[in-house]
Amino acid sequence: MKPRTSPFLIAFAALVYIFLVGPLVIVLGAALSDTTYLTFPPHGLSLRWFEKIFEVGAFRTTFVTSFQLAFLATALALLIGIPAAYALNRYRIALPSWLSTVFVLPILVPEIVLGFSLLKSVTVGAGAPIFPTLLIGHTLIVLPYAVRVVSASLASFDFSVEEAAISLGSPPVKTFLTIVLPNIRSGVIAAFILAFITSINDVSTSLFLTGPGISTLPIAILAYVEQYFDPTVASVSVLLMLLTVAVMAIVERTLGLTFLTK
Repeated sequence: MKPRTSPFLIAFAALVYIFLVGPLVIVLGAALSDTTYLTFPPHGLSLRWFEKIFEVGAFRTTFVTSFQLAFLATALALLIGIPAAYALNRYRIALPSWLSTVFVLPILVPEIVLGFSLLKSVTVGAGAPIFPTLLIGHTLIVLPYAVRVVSASLASFDFSVEEAAISLGSPPVKTFLTIVLPNIRSGVIAAFILAFITSINDVSTSLFLTGPGISTLPIAILAYVEQYFDPTVASVSVLLMLLTVAVMAIVERTLGLTFLTK
């Protein structure tokens, strides 16, 4: 006899799906509207607002900047986070317990405070250019995701396998690349996706660190909304969501197959 599903659980699950999918449907409907203002449900269907995206120069330039920044920040976070997570799990007895808390501080500190601190100390104090300062800020924001997610994968890894490979003559670096890293590939993929999405959608920190000639797409959208109220913003949001999903699929597909075939 199959157990009966509670109507309350079904209703609760439906509400959760509506809560998650509802905003996406509203944004998509507003982007397809034929009106000259944001509205939902859409009055008529039109793709002209998607065409207008490419007519706005600020969206084109900031789109490239945002993706470059997101990829570089995510790569730096993984280059720092994977060895840090490995050390925290491999040598957890020798390392002080408070050390893992250091990598969580960027999450605990409000992004507005972090952005203002970087503006005062790096941009103004050290006179650093805008893009490197943005890269530092985004790397700090996404670093905790890299460390925590990879640490979760390493927590279930049996380090005796690594010790056995080293005892048989395998160099430590080669052992890490050929044994440890393939076993935590799901954690690396998840960390990449979370870090990339967090970086490309950041507003609070980027708002303090952008400057003349260099800005990110969310800041350009925010500036556009202050002057216009047409569905172009909704169209940009839809494209940004689709591109984010595409990046997630490509990363999971390529990294997953690369590691699985080794």
